[in-house]
Amino acid sequence: MPNVMELKEITKIYGTKIQTQVLFGINLAFEEGSFNSIIGQSGSGKSTLLNILGSLDRPTAGDIIINGKNTKSLSSKELSDLRNESIGFIFQFHYLLPEFTALENVLMPYRISKKPITKEVLDYANELLDIVGLTKVKNNLAINMSGGQQQRVAIARSLMNNPKIILADEPTGNLDSDSTEQVYELLRKINHQFGTTFIIITHDRHIAEKADRIVEIKDGRINLDITKANA
Repeated sequence: MPNVMELKEITKIYGTKIQTQVLFGINLAFEEGSFNSIIGQSGSGKSTLLNILGSLDRPTAGDIIINGKNTKSLSSKELSDLRNESIGFIFQFHYLLPEFTALENVLMPYRISKKPITKEVLDYANELLDIVGLTKVKNNLAINMSGGQQQRVAIARSLMNNPKIILADEPTGNLDSDSTEQVYELLRKINHQFGTTFIIITHDRHIAEKADRIVEIKDGRINLDITKANA
C-alpha cells in the first residue's frame, strides 16, 4: 500500500537563547489503511510528534509529506486546508459543545468551514452516528451523554470530512475498561470499513499491543518499531 504520511529527518527545537531539542531526526512512514500505535513515557516527545503529524506545529527541520504533498512549502492557509481535508482528530478530552446535540456536534466541522448543510451532508452525519451506535440518542445534548457516548460522538465528528488519516491522542484515557474496549473495537471497525489510516498515541499498553504496528518514542528518538507479521 502507498504511504499516506511520511516524516523525513524531523527535528524539533524549542527556544532561542536556551534551546531544548525534543525530536532528533525522526523518520517514519505510515501506509494507507494501516492501524498504528505510538507509545512513550511522559516527556518522550510523543505529544510533540503528534502535533507535527497533525501539522498543528511545524518542525525545526525535516520534511512532512501528507497525501503526497510536502508541507514545507505550503502557506498557513494551504496547510490548514490540507489538514482539514486529510486529517481527523480524536482527543482524550472530546471537546464537544455541551449545549449542542450529538448530531449538531458531528456537523460542526461543516459549520466551521461555512459549507452548506445539504441533505447529503445531513444523511452522512446520520450514517456516521449509526456506525458509532448512537442513532437513538442523536438528538440528546452532549452534556446529557455518558463519557463513552461522548467519545463516540467525537469519533463520528472526526470522520465528517472523510479524512484519510485519523490522529487519536489518548482516545480512551478517560474511559473505564468496558468503554475502552468498545471504543477500540469501533476504531477497528472504521479502519476496516473505510480504509482509514489510524495513528493512536496512548499510554495504554493493552490498546497499543492490539495495533498492527507499535512505535515507541524514547528521549525524542524512535526506540522501537514493530509491525506484526499478520498485519
